[in-house]
Amino acid sequence: MLIIIIFAPLFFPIMNRIIATFFCFFCFAFSNAQIHEIGLFLGGNNYIGDIGPTNYIAPNKGAFGLLYKWNKSPRHSWRVSYTQGKITSDDADSDMPSRKQRGLNFENSVKELSLGLEFNFFDFNLHESGFLLTPYVYSGLSYFAYTENYFQGKELKEDYDTGALAIPMTVGVKTRIAEKLILGFEVGARYTFTDNLDGSNPKNDNFEELRFGNINSNDWYVFTGFTLTYTFGNKPCYCAE
Repeated sequence: MLIIIIFAPLFFPIMNRIIATFFCFFCFAFSNAQIHEIGLFLGGNNYIGDIGPTNYIAPNKGAFGLLYKWNKSPRHSWRVSYTQGKITSDDADSDMPSRKQRGLNFENSVKELSLGLEFNFFDFNLHESGFLLTPYVYSGLSYFAYTENYFQGKELKEDYDTGALAIPMTVGVKTRIAEKLILGFEVGARYTFTDNLDGSNPKNDNFEELRFGNINSNDWYVFTGFTLTYTFGNKPCYCAE
């Protein structure tokens, strides 16, 4: 987690270039250790903040990603993922009359690198035969890149590209669908350390008079979708080290 915090400012300009190298490193570095999973995330995402509706789970834009898991026991795994997608919202879709009257809308992009721990509610030993199914939770620390925006009247303007930290809170369920394939479905909310995914609270002090909404509440974004992972590596010894 400290690595993400220290090097977060460096991730944004080169994020798209490091994805392949990042996951290749994990594949080769740990191929002879305990069992691993590598795969894809496909789904959608939505935002919760000062513009548009406040529905908690309402994906309205597509999202995709890559993920890697290092299974340390049948109950827990270290997990690293890269996920990206667009977020958008419109006051016209809100149930709040004040937002409908205001009539703002925005679009932004989120590119996230996340590291944390996934915990299984039931034993999920991939070397046991038979049916496997478990609910799970995941949390850790994320760094994401986005664009700082602001509004001039009802027009959204771009200021600069930046990044921020977020805390992922994910719940899901997964099952084995083939000898080496795991299918999961998850909903992951991210509490962000910014209140300007939507342009309502720009950091730039030159736009202080343009701020609106609840400046004491940060924005959220939510990834909802399916994961499909391929398992590989030697049979682990789940014993105390």
